[in-house]
Amino acid sequence: MYPFKFRPILKTVLWGGEKIIPYKQIESDQKQVGESWELSGVKGNESVVANGPLAGTTLPELLANEKERLLGKANYERFGNEFPLLIKFIDARQDLSIQVHPNDELAWERHRSKGKTEMWYVVDADKGAHLRSGFAKQVTPAEYEASVEDNTITDILKDYEIHPGDLFFLPAGRVHSIGAGSFIAEIQQTSDITYRIYDFNRKGADGKPRELHTELAKGAIDYTVLPDYRTHYTAAANELTELVSCPYFTTSLCELNEEKTFDFASLDSFVVFICVEGKGTIEDNEGNRLEVHQGETLLLPATTRSLRVAPEGTLKFLTSWIA
Repeated sequence: MYPFKFRPILKTVLWGGEKIIPYKQIESDQKQVGESWELSGVKGNESVVANGPLAGTTLPELLANEKERLLGKANYERFGNEFPLLIKFIDARQDLSIQVHPNDELAWERHRSKGKTEMWYVVDADKGAHLRSGFAKQVTPAEYEASVEDNTITDILKDYEIHPGDLFFLPAGRVHSIGAGSFIAEIQQTSDITYRIYDFNRKGADGKPRELHTELAKGAIDYTVLPDYRTHYTAAANELTELVSCPYFTTSLCELNEEKTFDFASLDSFVVFICVEGKGTIEDNEGNRLEVHQGETLLLPATTRSLRVAPEGTLKFLTSWIA
C-alpha cells in the first residue's frame, strides 16, 4: 500500500464561509462551504481515494479489503470494518449552534452508535473570533434547561477569544460551540450524533426554527466545571509535540523547517497526516512519494514503517493515530 489522498466532501451550510476552497487550493464554485470532510467512513459520506492505482475506491471498501494492513491489528480487532476517525476542516462565518455529544455508553443505548469525543486545532481566526467550551460556573440540569428557555445559556459557558495554534479537547459530554470567524481542523470519533442545545433563535433553510434536543442533551451533559478548558502545549521545532492522548486518538503537531524521517515501525496503527500550513514532499519506506500542501489530508496505512518529510520552507502538520 501507499499514502492515500481522498476527495474532499464539501458541505454547504447556512453558517458556512468562503475560506475552505482557497485554503485547500482546489477548484469549485460551491458557496458557503462550512465543512470539508477530509477523511470519513460515515454512511452516506464515505471518502473516496483520489490518488494511485486504488483511486475511486471508497474508504469502507479499502478497509474491507486491507483490514489490519490498513488499520493495525489491535485497531482492526477493536473497530472491524468501521474507520474510527472523522477528520474535518470547519469554516464558521456565523456562530454555530451550542451543542453536546453523548459518550459511547449513552450513544449505544439511544442510537446503537459510537459517541463523539473530539478536538479542535485552530488553523486561523479572524480578529476577535471566539468559541465556547464548558461551563463557567456550576449549574444543575434544571438550571441548564432554564437557561435555554430564557436565552441566557451563553452567560453560563466559558467564552474564549482564539488565535492560530489554540487547542481544545472536547470529551463527550462537554457543551461547546464554534464562533464566527473560526477556521478549525477537527479530529473526532466516527459519529455524526449531535444534540443541538441552542441555535440563537435562527431559522433553517425552510424558514422554520431548527430542531433542538434540549431534553436529550440534559442527560448527556457533563456538568463538571474546570478552571480552563484549553489545552496548553509547548511546540518544539522539527519534533512531534503530543497535543492530545485519549482512548480514541493520539494527536501531535510538528512544525518542520528541515528534512526529517519519522519512525512508525513500532506503531500498530494507521496515521492520519493533516497538512495545516506550507508544502513539501513525503516519501514512505517503500519509496512512495507524494507532494503535499496546506489543506490536504493523507492516510498512511499501518504497514508504513517510516516517513521522510521534506518541507519547502516551513511545513506544519498534525498526525493522529490510535495507540
